Amino acid sequence: MHVFISILILIASILLILIVLIQNSKGGGLASGFSSSNQIMGVRKTTDFLEKATWSLAGTVIVLSIVITAFIPRTQQASQSEIRQQVNEAISIDPNAIAPDFGTAQQPLVSDEDGDQE
Repeated sequence: MHVFISILILIASILLILIVLIQNSKGGGLASGFSSSNQIMGVRKTTDFLEKATWSLAGTVIVLSIVITAFIPRTQQASQSEIRQQVNEAISIDPNAIAPDFGTAQQPLVSDEDGDQE
């Protein structure tokens, strides 16, 4: 269903682009150049049709964009971070392994006779 609605949005968007490109900002546009449509409907009716088609397609794209959110496939979100999962997996593989104790491996600082630390 997600793919079907995506295709509908794509088709409506392409039609919207084409209709907007046909229109002129002052109302003439390419619609005034089509002599056959001017003879049948007239220039004003052609402009009204293009305007209604623009608003209808824009509304269709908006509605389909909202509807598609209900059909987006969702993945299960991990309850733990990825690092914590890796640590748990490492411990489950070798339960006798002991994590290194970084505090005991350090040498204490030794002071010399002047009180400077080396």
